[in-house]
Amino acid sequence: MGEFVFISATVILCILILSWVWRMLYLIWWRPMKLERYLKEQGIKGPPYKLLVGNLKDESRLRKEALSKPMNLSHNIAPRVAPFVLQTIQNYGKMSVSWSGRTPRIYITDPELIKDILLYKFGHFERSKPNPFARSLASGLVSYEGEKWVKHRRIINPAFHLDKLKRLLPVFSISCCDLITRWEKLVPSEGSYEMDVWPELKNLSGDIISRAAFGSSYEEGRRIFQIQEEQASLIMQDAMSIHIPGLRFLPTKRNNRMKEMEREVRALLEGIISKREKAMRMGEACTNDLLGLLMEFNFKEIQEHGNLKNVGMSIDEVIGECKLFYFAGRETTSILLTWTMLVLSMHSEWQLRAREEVLQVFGKNKPDFNELNQLKIVTMILYEVLRLYPPVFRISRWTYKKIKLGEIFLPPGVELSLPIILLHHSIEFWGDDAQEFKPERFAGGVSKATKNQVTFFPFSWGPRICIGQNFALMVVKMALAMILQRFSFELSPTYCHAPCTVLTLQPQYGAQILLHKL
Repeated sequence: MGEFVFISATVILCILILSWVWRMLYLIWWRPMKLERYLKEQGIKGPPYKLLVGNLKDESRLRKEALSKPMNLSHNIAPRVAPFVLQTIQNYGKMSVSWSGRTPRIYITDPELIKDILLYKFGHFERSKPNPFARSLASGLVSYEGEKWVKHRRIINPAFHLDKLKRLLPVFSISCCDLITRWEKLVPSEGSYEMDVWPELKNLSGDIISRAAFGSSYEEGRRIFQIQEEQASLIMQDAMSIHIPGLRFLPTKRNNRMKEMEREVRALLEGIISKREKAMRMGEACTNDLLGLLMEFNFKEIQEHGNLKNVGMSIDEVIGECKLFYFAGRETTSILLTWTMLVLSMHSEWQLRAREEVLQVFGKNKPDFNELNQLKIVTMILYEVLRLYPPVFRISRWTYKKIKLGEIFLPPGVELSLPIILLHHSIEFWGDDAQEFKPERFAGGVSKATKNQVTFFPFSWGPRICIGQNFALMVVKMALAMILQRFSFELSPTYCHAPCTVLTLQPQYGAQILLHKL
């Protein structure tokens, strides 16, 4: 009897092992090879799939080579920022495929197909499945689908209406005035002062987002920003690593550090939210910061639909939105403002035109909302900077069922990668001067500049366009206007032109400029 039990257990164990081995073989070899053949039959080609790693080693190697030294002072940054994507499309065509580990990543550069993808044909595409670590950095609205996304968008959207954003202008002004005052103390009356404006502008946008979103100062949010910078760096490292199934659950140094940081950020945000909830329970009016507005509209949602399931946002969901406020709010504004100052340092004639417009519209006074909307040249400049230096170089969507896209059929589990940087720099869509800084392209607005094609989408496009784009543009306009009122600036001889991606497009060696008082 005992021998029979032993033999039975051995057989079952062997079956389980064989089943696991077959599943692993299917996942890392059979399925990718089958998908590669299926795509090739439809004319979608790319570098061959390599067992488990896909093309990650080649992508990592090219990225490392590109980042090993600065580039010439040029706006043709795609070869440095996205060398592997650029090489793949040049070698295999406008619609080509590479392998992110075991996942096929198809590059889409046809504006009509991009339009179909970003309009969603709702139910046909999802946002790409995020790196598990990415959720700890910024989840919230950006990571949801379907009804959950609709609910969150409905609750959050009123907080970003222009009439609400107008009320935040005094908050923006306080932070900008603090920056200007500090710079005026550093810059001599005659001569210049060299400064790396990248950390300065990160601190400025951090202070603005802290005050505007949470009614606090940058000092109170400093620890959250520090953690999010470290999280972004680790997520970028992970994206370039081989993804072995189950590895993220092991207690590795990186996994433990990510969990530790997630717990710390959660504790900090829970403290902020609980204080606000306590104030609301005591009958205090909601504040006009974004968190106050979010909690107010969430409370109204629960009151109006209290008998229905899944109404309103849970504490975890509110925390997710707060993480997103902190990360996306700070990153977008600081990056756009930094690249704008660098580009205007390279093109002094446009800096002069922008300053003349600012002084003509509101002199040396603090700008108000209506005056900011009169800044036509500044708006053209910002659009052109966003074209040449988009905050992210690509966005992705995911097929969750078999679909038809244009003339091709795609199975579930395929990533559709929309390389923003290549569309924005395309000679086909923008002309032979696509790599040049020419804000006049946008003199007639975005639609005229793009000929109504989806070739310019720095904040994404369609129903899931970034909810905070008006916030970011308003902040940058005010900060830039106040800087232009009091300073001129040029590139420092120590500046090294080296755009690089750490989730967002950043100056690898800083943004050194020479400031002059006016």
